Amino acid sequence: MSPLPAGKVLAFAARGERRCLGVRRGGRWTVCPYAAVLDGASAKDQCASCAQLDRSRSVAADTMADDPRPYGVYLAYFGPGLLKVGITAAERGPARLVEQGAVAYAWLGRGPLMAARRAEALLGSALGVPDRLGKAAKRAARGALPAVADRVAELAQLHDASRQLAGWPETLEPVGFACVDHTEVFGLDRVPGEVAELGGLAAGAEIVGEVVAGVGSDVYLRLRGAGEASEGGAGVAVLDLRVLSGWVLGVASGVVTTVPVRRVGERGRGVGQGGGGMEGDRQEGLF
Repeated sequence: MSPLPAGKVLAFAARGERRCLGVRRGGRWTVCPYAAVLDGASAKDQCASCAQLDRSRSVAADTMADDPRPYGVYLAYFGPGLLKVGITAAERGPARLVEQGAVAYAWLGRGPLMAARRAEALLGSALGVPDRLGKAAKRAARGALPAVADRVAELAQLHDASRQLAGWPETLEPVGFACVDHTEVFGLDRVPGEVAELGGLAAGAEIVGEVVAGVGSDVYLRLRGAGEASEGGAGVAVLDLRVLSGWVLGVASGVVTTVPVRRVGERGRGVGQGGGGMEGDRQEGLF
């Protein structure tokens, strides 16, 4: 992982073909036995076979119910009316919230995995709180965020409503409301109201730009010589760094971005990815 501070200039090109990254097991990576070629526009960095093997032992896929670690249940805020519930291993602290690009969050409870899962399902059935949000919706919301006080109030209201629900798992320890905001961590005050977005890479495609901000896997770049972004007056485009996984990246030979640029939201709404005080939240690097 290399830090990508605001002002850092990136200039790289995609080489060859994008290949599946294989599977991580036992603390090491196992190379994809098929050397599968991946779609350059997809955020997925595994072929179907490797992804299936990965999910055979996964909390997210509910195939790891015997995990003895304590889990935290959280409420994450991405914009007005755009909140989700989720769980993460307590030992990971706020890392999952940073990865998802949560604008703000609050812990709701802590306990065994299955109790955390039941609480997550309870909020979904009783309050209609989703456990997944689309990346397009998250990106659009960042351009019109309300004041921090309004974000805190919306989270606090949902936190209180959640704790009042009948059927709260007895083994899940409630956590008092405390909101953590990521404005400074992500550099949200530097994200303009209107931005473009960069499409997927193809062999030989180049990206040249200056880092403006980083939100989870999204990096905002002030592009160098990108016609479509400049014509719209924004000059800033967002790139999901996950689309870089599997490519061999070399130094750009030119001075302009050749990856397709489009306005945020042109593709419509899509399905996304789905202890203690967290004043130490950090996003030191983007990849």
